[in-house]
Amino acid sequence: MQAPVQPRASALLPLLLFLLIFLGSGIYYSLTGTDFAFYQIKAPVAILPAIILGLLLAKPSYRDNLQTFIDGIGDRNIITMALVFLLAGAFSSVTKAIGGVDATVNMGLSILPPSLILPGLFVIAVFISTSMGTSMGTIGALVPIALGFAEVTGLSLPLAIGAVVGGAMAGDNLSIISDTTIAATRTQGVGMRDKFRLNLTIALPAMLLTLVVLFLLGDTSVQPEPVEFNYRLVMPYLVVLILALFGLDVMIVLMTGIILSGITGMLVTPEYQLATYGNDIYQGFAGMLEIMVLSMLIGGLSAIMKQEGGLDWLRERIQALAAHNAGRRSGETGIAGLVAATNLFVANNTVAIIISGSVAKDLADHYNVDPRRSASLLDIFSCVVQGLIPYGAQILLAGSLAALSPLALITQVHYCWLLGLMAALAIVFGFPRVKAPATSD
Repeated sequence: MQAPVQPRASALLPLLLFLLIFLGSGIYYSLTGTDFAFYQIKAPVAILPAIILGLLLAKPSYRDNLQTFIDGIGDRNIITMALVFLLAGAFSSVTKAIGGVDATVNMGLSILPPSLILPGLFVIAVFISTSMGTSMGTIGALVPIALGFAEVTGLSLPLAIGAVVGGAMAGDNLSIISDTTIAATRTQGVGMRDKFRLNLTIALPAMLLTLVVLFLLGDTSVQPEPVEFNYRLVMPYLVVLILALFGLDVMIVLMTGIILSGITGMLVTPEYQLATYGNDIYQGFAGMLEIMVLSMLIGGLSAIMKQEGGLDWLRERIQALAAHNAGRRSGETGIAGLVAATNLFVANNTVAIIISGSVAKDLADHYNVDPRRSASLLDIFSCVVQGLIPYGAQILLAGSLAALSPLALITQVHYCWLLGLMAALAIVFGFPRVKAPATSD
């Protein structure tokens, strides 16, 4: 039997190399005034040297390392995410081709004044993501609408997309059917509703502040002229939103949207034929190729880093730092730092919670941190990091749909920044206060 690998920092070097190449090249080309600076060296290409380094640094044989890499690519979470990418791309492509995006935007403009468009996008994203328990389907459905609003009203495109991403992450963080909620509550041994109540107390101020920020930044002097639209072209979006609010699985929601969009297009526009419909679906798939490949490669690289003890080393360092200080704040800071750092390296908030869960539980027990607080902190800080890292699935999907640089987006996801601030204040000042012990479902 192979001896367990000792925790070591060098196992984390591959991801650091990827970030150096990806972010470094983007910053360099930005400074030289190159258009589309972060697209000069594509992320799936930038990660190749990191993968080679990971395979070389790993201790077992090359064949074993390669198998670990392939297993990481084939992880259930990674494949699910890849399928969501494809379906979101197809739905966006078909609805745009039949005129559904323009019709939905014009309907929205007939209802909302321009100053309420950004807050409205944020609120809708929160409701959909909370209902579905996933941020990815929400982003796939709403980013094309946000793009249309920005084009018509003159609103900042990164700001509009950032409002959707922020709302999607807010709902994902709060939903009781979200993978992150399930992972956080089960690893800490608390009930989902108990965690939800505590989580909402921290998240609600961040949501209200976000609405204020979006209202102030989203006021535009451009008052678009009313445009007639075909209500039938809006139906696929309305059905998708209703199905999402009923909590259906994201894949069922997106597939239903693709089918309805195609049928609607062929009924409303005689020139829209079956062959055109099929080509639009394929074009949507093709548009998601880059982020799908990158997500799969990151999944494989994360598997190697985990196997080689990189994540164990990270966990030990944070646990050691927390051990040097006494009190609740130290324990909660350790929990927050652990899941945030882990999320940086695995780029998946659910996986980060699962990896960090047992150590977070130990820290909570040692420092007398209420398990409801530890569960909330795990979910909140993984949400904050996941919504801001430029190589995370949410930012990549939104950036791909809107043709925006990841770095242009992360500064505009105001909710995640404000949520991180509120959570940090909650740690420092110990709010909200909890009295009765949490109960398990």
